[in-house]
Amino acid sequence: MSGGREDQGRLTRAASFVFLHTEHAIYAALGALLGLTALVALIDAAGLTWEAFRTLGGADQILEVVDRLLFLLMLIEILHTVRVSMRSGKLTCEPFLIVGLIASIRRVLVITLQSSEITHAKDWSPEKQALFQASMIELGVLAGLILTMVFAIFVLHRARDDGKPAGEEAQEHAGP
Repeated sequence: MSGGREDQGRLTRAASFVFLHTEHAIYAALGALLGLTALVALIDAAGLTWEAFRTLGGADQILEVVDRLLFLLMLIEILHTVRVSMRSGKLTCEPFLIVGLIASIRRVLVITLQSSEITHAKDWSPEKQALFQASMIELGVLAGLILTMVFAIFVLHRARDDGKPAGEEAQEHAGP
């Protein structure tokens, strides 16, 4: 009877070993792809920034540069989440809240620019008024969402025992 339990324990350990290493391989591949994507986004953002600087770009170009840079920040934060998950074996929610916060801020910037263009238009129509009202409602919802995410990040920081951001706990135990 104990031979069956021993075989089952060995099988469980072997399956756990295979699944853990498969998970780490997938995380590593995902991290490499995210890193390459972030590098391409950085090169693109640098090109857009140079072009806006060279031509003394207007609000549209500047918004596009800021949008690309915020997208790059989102990629880096997701890459950080993958690194923390590989290192600690835990999935933390704080980096996802930060990505959501950056995405919400990106959307606020886009809506603000679109609303500015609508209000400065010479021909004010009922369609533009409806679009403007919908934009203001979306801005209100995004403001509430941003406040909620900031509060959630604050609560997460306060709830942690050591007060460190996610991912730093494993650095103390890591070897040189």
